Amino acid sequence: MRKVALITGGTRGIGLGIARSLAGEGLTLALNGLRPAEAVQEPLESLRGRGIDVEYFQADISVADDRNRLVRDVLDTFGRINVLVNNAGVAPTVRADILEASEESYERLMATNLKGPFFLTQAVARVMIDLPPDERRGRSIVFVTSVSASVASVNRGDYCMAKAGLSMAARLWAVRLAEHGIPVYEIRPGIIETDMTASVRDRYDRLIADGLLLESRWGRPEDVGRAVAALVRGDVPYATGAVLTLDGGLTVDRL
Repeated sequence: MRKVALITGGTRGIGLGIARSLAGEGLTLALNGLRPAEAVQEPLESLRGRGIDVEYFQADISVADDRNRLVRDVLDTFGRINVLVNNAGVAPTVRADILEASEESYERLMATNLKGPFFLTQAVARVMIDLPPDERRGRSIVFVTSVSASVASVNRGDYCMAKAGLSMAARLWAVRLAEHGIPVYEIRPGIIETDMTASVRDRYDRLIADGLLLESRWGRPEDVGRAVAALVRGDVPYATGAVLTLDGGLTVDRL
């Protein structure tokens, strides 16, 4: 019986990189996003070409009714959820100095980047706990956060605060779900080449050229995808609650 993975934000950027890697592992994929179904047919068909079952579920994880419908629809379609990857997130609409930041931006980021994944995990964890014994093997939850959980950027403070909160959420769920044998992991990507970072491409190109990273290149969605696949496969045992940082050495202390 193939494991079913629910990946939020799974049709673009890092989420699609994760979906491709889990498709390579033969998992059945339930992909979630905000865009209408007709807008995501290309990545869906590409994934289906790998010989796996893939379905798309449009829902806004920041909204309780949408979250509940998402979980219900995935269960109605596939009957179970074995893996949850909390990847969906939004960037600030405007990179505003914290002296000028708006409450609207703060509330938007906290709702999508923190509240949504926290309560989606609550709902999915209950499903995982109630799975019959023969379907419990291989359960896992992965939170995709950011180096911004620990690296301060004063022109996007709301984003940093949301990711810092999400990092603690991952730790909390690791503690709470340990008794049920469900490992929980956090992955902290650094500078990843996606549509979210396209607007700052030139700035980071210069910083990378000037030695910002130990590995002098942009990260790629497939870098994150391979790491998630290793966790989901169980290749990193005895490690629930662990933080895996994929940042090319950005956060390594140096003199």
